Amino acid sequence: MNTTSSARGWTVTLAGLGINLALGVLYAWSVVAKSLIAEWGWTAGRASLPYAIAVGVFAISMVFAGRAQDRLGPRVVASFGGALTGVGMIVASLGTETNALPVLLGFGVMAGAGIGLGYAAATPAAVKWFSPARKGLITGLVVAGFGLASVYIAPLTQWLLGTYGIAMTFRALGIGFLVATVGLAQLLVNPPTGYVPEGAEAAPAKAVAGTAAAAVPAATAKRDYDWREMVRTPQFALLWLMYAFAAFAGLMIIGHMAKIAALQMPGTDLGFLLVAVLAIGNALGRVAAGVASDRIGGTRTMLIVFVLQAAMMGLLALAGTPGLLVPVAALVGFAYGANLSLFPSTTTGYFGTKHMGVNYGLVFTAWGFGGVFGSMTAGTIVDSTGGYGLAYAVAAGLCIIAAGLTFATKPPAPASVASGVEIRAAA
Repeated sequence: MNTTSSARGWTVTLAGLGINLALGVLYAWSVVAKSLIAEWGWTAGRASLPYAIAVGVFAISMVFAGRAQDRLGPRVVASFGGALTGVGMIVASLGTETNALPVLLGFGVMAGAGIGLGYAAATPAAVKWFSPARKGLITGLVVAGFGLASVYIAPLTQWLLGTYGIAMTFRALGIGFLVATVGLAQLLVNPPTGYVPEGAEAAPAKAVAGTAAAAVPAATAKRDYDWREMVRTPQFALLWLMYAFAAFAGLMIIGHMAKIAALQMPGTDLGFLLVAVLAIGNALGRVAAGVASDRIGGTRTMLIVFVLQAAMMGLLALAGTPGLLVPVAALVGFAYGANLSLFPSTTTGYFGTKHMGVNYGLVFTAWGFGGVFGSMTAGTIVDSTGGYGLAYAVAAGLCIIAAGLTFATKPPAPASVASGVEIRAAA
């Protein structure tokens, strides 16, 4: 890989990170939801609904966005996604106390779809410029922008809400994100046909040379699976289940952190601070997990992350002071963010990069499933019981199940596709 190609690859990576910094408005929803409850009189369950719809639409759109970016290229897809996100936020600004439809349609459906389009285009374009041995790092850097977004979006949203109200907040964010994402999308481009990143040729040999190298997903993809072949493998089912359980657990809490603080520490206003702390942990988890997966393997890293995630659910139940809640929130964000790096890099390692857009889009539907039901379940629990104790227990249990599934999840065997059906798992 020459210097020019290397520089172009880093430009695409940084552009993808920037796009995700804008699209990460999704994780500032707990600040908005708190205002919807306080100012518009919405219940916790109703305030969770636009977020849950956005998560579901985000996940579903990833499948179509992945296929579109594989065919049309990342620039077109990301541009359309950025525009749709911005317009959707503007539509959401038309909502009122008694009319939730514009918020459900604008934020839930339109912004959710736009986020999926932009998110799907950023990572594959960046990963294709680098060798398989660095895919975890590159994936982590690109998706870190999505997690880190709340560091600035949360206080900005808090200020806008306090100064201009809910409607103007949606409108201002929509215009800003439309301009930023469409502009950065022009820098996204796939490598030219026939491009081989430095170090890519050596990956198969490394996988055979020793068990340590073979454990790293980056070195295990023997060929490129299309989506029809991928969904017939047990690896796809296991990745999907682990992702769904981890996302369900994480998004039960991520979207409710401001309300958790208000409920467990009455009179203490830590709303946007906790969202920002979560975001920092979220971003660091994505990069750290990406690096770790390059070194020790995706499923081994997942095991560590799932156990950490379960432990943090237990500590959240005991967090009645800022001194405990703030660091626990950071670690909740870290563990959750790690999953958003581990699953795309592991999907690429198992099934190749050629069809990464649609393949990861299908795996990502697990995140949408977990997000929709996780967020709404947490809202229902707090409306019914007045607290989050049961939510913490459910989240911890799902993380423990996901940790157990890592012991059955291994890369596809080299001779696995005589008829498109996985025959055996690699040892």
